[in-house]
Amino acid sequence: MKIVVLSGAGMSAESGLKTFRDSNGLWEGHDVMEVASPQGFARNPDMVLDFYNERRRQLLQVEPNSGHFALAELEQDHEVEIVTQNVDDLHERAGSSRVTHLHGELLKVRSTRDPSIVKEWRKDIVMGDLCPVGAQLRPHIVWFGEAVPLMDKAIDIVQKAEVMLVVGTSMQVYPAAGLVDLSPYTTPVYFIDPNPALDSSSRITVIAKTATHGIPEAIKLIGQIDAQ
Repeated sequence: MKIVVLSGAGMSAESGLKTFRDSNGLWEGHDVMEVASPQGFARNPDMVLDFYNERRRQLLQVEPNSGHFALAELEQDHEVEIVTQNVDDLHERAGSSRVTHLHGELLKVRSTRDPSIVKEWRKDIVMGDLCPVGAQLRPHIVWFGEAVPLMDKAIDIVQKAEVMLVVGTSMQVYPAAGLVDLSPYTTPVYFIDPNPALDSSSRITVIAKTATHGIPEAIKLIGQIDAQ
């Protein structure tokens, strides 16, 4: 069975990662456009690099949670594709082998001149860190106003889904909501959220729990489908 998982910040929150955006629209006390836009980077590159350096250091101090491991174990019996809005590598560290990062990856950098030049990176980025063509390196993150390069790949994955899990992300916000709508209309959707903004329907089963508690419950329900 082809299972597609859409994951968001709530997936990683239980590992101790702070979610980027809080209720007042600030990211760690910063206006989002100051730390997550090309314009913000052009105005104050040192501040932007410091912001992501802190996020990277924090990521390297946490571990995948039981929800990440449960999704990885699903690969033993099913074809599992994870489409995540998260920029961390916790899905991969837990063992998931097919992960598409819509918003980029915190443990990678790319050239400010040639976006195709991408490399693994686990230390701080500082001004003067250059790519092979001599341009400054920047976080490999999709900022506001930039295209989402892997969106077409994500759409293709979702269109082939036989079952969908949505975990740690609201189905009211793009791109998750739009991707769910692109899945086959017969595909059941399990929506895992401790404070769900929608009710169960003929197609959507709402599991009002956190990722670590809701994912095992969803897996049990998927097992019932598989047994039919």
